[in-house]
Amino acid sequence: MVGEGAALLVRRALKAAGTDLLIERDLPRFLELYDDRLLAHTRLYAGTSEMLASLGARATLAVLTNKPQRPTARILDGLGIASAFAHVVGGDTPQGRKPDPAGLNHLMAVCGATAAGTIMIGDSAIDLRTARAAGVRCCLVRYGFGFPTAAAEITGDELIADSAGELASILASR
Repeated sequence: MVGEGAALLVRRALKAAGTDLLIERDLPRFLELYDDRLLAHTRLYAGTSEMLASLGARATLAVLTNKPQRPTARILDGLGIASAFAHVVGGDTPQGRKPDPAGLNHLMAVCGATAAGTIMIGDSAIDLRTARAAGVRCCLVRYGFGFPTAAAEITGDELIADSAGELASILASR
């Protein structure tokens, strides 16, 4: 149910529960509860801290997410990885939401990167579409929850990683 924004998540969850959505009532309540529990069950995938340290020594890292900016910053900070990223762009910023490439183009501009020198790492079809729209390579992580949504759109041009350690190795060779 997750991966395409809070409004759609709430809509799907209430539909599955057989309840009608009253967006004016239900979405703000969900966001309030979510804000109180951002880090209750959120954990890094095994090897992520080491992978970020390894890649950060060789490249400028940034985050592009459809999650709103404020909770994203709180999550990165709470997981102890905020300092690994030079820039963070959330889905409620002026750059908009993926798959619109504006956020990725903005990050490339502020990082001084070219499309040829950029690899977007993601796990979903939306991430793959964003990378394609911006004209950059995409590395999909098979261990992410969104990977099944991307599988049907894989053409063979993508890089694929099965773990954070493998991701670091793949990207180190690029």
